[in-house]
Amino acid sequence: MGKLLYRAISMGVSVLGGIVAGAIFKRIWRVAAHEDEAPSATDARRGWPEVLIAAALQGAIFAAVKAALDRGTATAARELTGTWPGEGDEDGATSADRPAS
Repeated sequence: MGKLLYRAISMGVSVLGGIVAGAIFKRIWRVAAHEDEAPSATDARRGWPEVLIAAALQGAIFAAVKAALDRGTATAARELTGTWPGEGDEDGATSADRPAS
């Protein structure tokens, strides 16, 4: 039951994260390129460098937001349930929690 609830909450957080990441990208693109819209890959008026830079920036932002939200959701789940919901130790300890050998 706990994992099912975690997955449902995680999916909701991911959807909200996608919205937030999109807003962050639009704001950064607006400031960096002085344009309201990022170039589309199929826009014939845009060159390869501009399209690829926009895509790389967008991908990096989405990946960073996703990682931060996934980690935060897993940490909150561990705080609430006492177990880590993802990959790792069965007892919830992370490598940062263990003493160095």
